[in-house]
Amino acid sequence: MTTYCVTGGAGFIGSHLCERLLNEGHRVVCIDSFNDVYDYRIKIDNVLKSTNADKTFRSVDKRTDLQQLPGIVNSSRYKLIAADIRDQAAVDAVFADERIDVVIHLAAMAGVRPSIEDPMLYEEVNVKGTMHILEAMRKHQVRKWLCASSSSVYGNQKKLPFAEQDVVDRMISPYAATKKSCEIMGHTYYHLFGIDTVMLRFFTVYGERQRPDLAIHKFMRMLDNGEELTLYGDGSSRRDYTHIDDIIQGILGALHYVEQEERVYEIVNLGTHRTVTLLELVQTLERNAGRVANIRWLPDQPGDVEQTYADVSKAGRLFGYDPTTDFEEGIARFVTWYRGERKW
Repeated sequence: MTTYCVTGGAGFIGSHLCERLLNEGHRVVCIDSFNDVYDYRIKIDNVLKSTNADKTFRSVDKRTDLQQLPGIVNSSRYKLIAADIRDQAAVDAVFADERIDVVIHLAAMAGVRPSIEDPMLYEEVNVKGTMHILEAMRKHQVRKWLCASSSSVYGNQKKLPFAEQDVVDRMISPYAATKKSCEIMGHTYYHLFGIDTVMLRFFTVYGERQRPDLAIHKFMRMLDNGEELTLYGDGSSRRDYTHIDDIIQGILGALHYVEQEERVYEIVNLGTHRTVTLLELVQTLERNAGRVANIRWLPDQPGDVEQTYADVSKAGRLFGYDPTTDFEEGIARFVTWYRGERKW
């Protein structure tokens, strides 16, 4: 039985990944800080769903909940550790106590606009925190990992679609810069210490359990509440929206690849090779929600890229990645989840 350490394992992508790994019979050590970016109870609900634990958990306050939660969800195949990757001693203690075979590093401060407001926080979590993970891996002889990067590293380049061999040295947000820093540091530890690495450049992930601060979730909440939607630009900006099922398929494919191969350092796009405009996104939500949006248009925001568009041929070649979720279908599933299973 393989033991996987999933950082950020109580989040949107992380909880889906933990659930899949557990269903496949593996052991999971989940590290998450349960920070205050959004309601911590959302992550508690993610953990309960991903572990199929007692759904009658009732929240009291954050401190009490995080003390109680490990006792509810921990088993011989799942261990939950509430820890901040900025705390080097805490990270090292996890690796000292657990026999970890592979790391999937998803924990990060996400978001372009917030990174402009507080770039030092993004550096502390995304860069220093990642180095703490790498140092613990080096010290405790863990030689395989995946690390979440981002399509943001491509910036506003005009060449389409975005391919992994493109030069990416013109980031336009601190968030993107921190993700590029993780890619560089990953290569350094691969070169010096033989840590086999796959860097995954995610392209706008959406779907069930999506964070409430992300556009699709936020727009859906505003539609249902009859609130005005604030959109930036003229609606022509485009994104390569990738459903969570396709992302998990890609992560698992990359995981099997890095486990089987030796002397590996790869950067791989995980997207859909399709783009949707901002206006098309809103119209798709309107159709599936049965609502009409009241839109307020504002100028473009600093740091936002004009478009993202993934060339996914490398992922297909290396580990058979083949995204299949149609955008309309994915949005319909999200709306059903939002109105049914969502607790917060």
